[in-house]
Amino acid sequence: MDEPQGQPGGTERGTVVLAHPHPLFGGTMDNKVVQTLARAFVQSGWRAVRFNFRGVGASEGTYDHGTGELQDLLAVVQHVAPTGPLALAGFSFGAFVTSHALTALVERNPEKVVLVGTAASRFSVAPVSTEFHDRTLVLHGEEDDTVPLSDVMNWARPQSLPVTVVPGGGHFFHGQLPLLRNIVARHLRG
Repeated sequence: MDEPQGQPGGTERGTVVLAHPHPLFGGTMDNKVVQTLARAFVQSGWRAVRFNFRGVGASEGTYDHGTGELQDLLAVVQHVAPTGPLALAGFSFGAFVTSHALTALVERNPEKVVLVGTAASRFSVAPVSTEFHDRTLVLHGEEDDTVPLSDVMNWARPQSLPVTVVPGGGHFFHGQLPLLRNIVARHLRG
């Protein structure tokens, strides 16, 4: 859990829960993209909560193809932010899980959503409800060789959901993490 420092009156904008990449391919809450997302939120006044899905690190359980991981994310939200302003963010497999969490948490009315490297070609990513389009940032690298940009566009196009493309960016945004942080921070100010 990362807390924003120096907020006026000691208040924060709310809590963001961040989901990490695929557990079977080394994804953890310490992934550099997830850490970058957390920094962008913290610098924008949000409390950032990163966690490991089941079976990762010291977490109990085993990989559950997204079903159990969605339950993990929802349990973390219930534990750390049962009320108050909420944001959701995920990277790769975590973006897939986050898309389904957004559907499950529609009544909570999340204020901000960030989906990075959305694994649209590998999983059944949930559509983003039209009411959340202006609150959602979908960010993808132009040269992502793990999840081709065309697959993310094919997912986003029927929804008329904008996708922000980082020119020359790969799946892990090597050498472009400061740019990633700045794009997310700009979204959070909007």
